[in-house]
Amino acid sequence: MKHISVAGKALTLLFAVAFLAACSGNTKEDEAAAAEAAKQAQMEQEAAQEAARQAELQAQEEAAAAQRALEKAAMSAGTVFYFDFDSSTLKPTAQAALDAHIALLKTNDRSVRLEGHTDERGTRDYNMALGERRANAVRDYMVVNGIASYRIETVSYGEEQPEAYGSGESNWSKNRRVELK
Repeated sequence: MKHISVAGKALTLLFAVAFLAACSGNTKEDEAAAAEAAKQAQMEQEAAQEAARQAELQAQEEAAAAQRALEKAAMSAGTVFYFDFDSSTLKPTAQAALDAHIALLKTNDRSVRLEGHTDERGTRDYNMALGERRANAVRDYMVVNGIASYRIETVSYGEEQPEAYGSGESNWSKNRRVELK
């Protein structure tokens, strides 16, 4: 009986060792598979992060290009807007040029100064008032088109700072203006 008992114990021990060996093999395989899955998930996460970074960089580059295009359009439109004699009504060409500046100003929080000017005809007081009306006409157009009034300063120089000196319509027409600074 003792003999069977030792043989039974030996047989049980062999089965236990075989079972543990089989289980430990599966555990190593499972661990290897889990490690591979974790590595794959990490790689996918890194790829997704890189794709997000690339998309963000591309969006920033596109925004910068759009900003440069708006700046170029505003500068090519000019910063001087001319008026007819004794008038503070914006001409269509001035409105088109202002539209380019308005589009640019909508993308930032910069402030502007509008300087109103007149030709030499008329009294000093009248010309100061006319220069102010011209600057205010430009300001009002900008406000109506979405620029906050607190970002716009107006000043009138009247006839004090002429662009062109001398008499005659060719000189006077250059002095009837508002300059955007």
